[in-house]
Amino acid sequence: MAKQQDRNYKILVVDDDADILTTITMALGELNLAVLTAADGLSAIGVAEAEDPDMVILDLMLPNRGGFQVLQRLKGSPSMKGKRPLVCMMTGNTGTLHKKFAEQGGVDDYIRKPFAIGKLIDIINDFTARLDAGVEDAK
Repeated sequence: MAKQQDRNYKILVVDDDADILTTITMALGELNLAVLTAADGLSAIGVAEAEDPDMVILDLMLPNRGGFQVLQRLKGSPSMKGKRPLVCMMTGNTGTLHKKFAEQGGVDDYIRKPFAIGKLIDIINDFTARLDAGVEDAK
């Protein structure tokens, strides 16, 4: 269930599939979020460093820097202005090794494709509640 957000948080959605980017962006239209997009890992890093998003929905398999490399940059880089966004990694991979690797990299949630858009909205609502509460890894 979509919930109107109290603050206008920034969310970066990263996927090399234009249809997925469009679908997620449209679904987020019901929320009071500033939606940023990137179609590859290098662009995602650039947008994140320039725009300082509060949340990132990150595909695992990306051209020009994979999702794990982007995650490492987002969660481990001091260049992120002293704060780290909440990150949900999404993937079509079904094994547990990728999830474990993502968790070791600091991912805040993990979702497997295909997924119901309501599940992603629930994750975003959880992230915004954490941001409102002032979690350690967020503004």
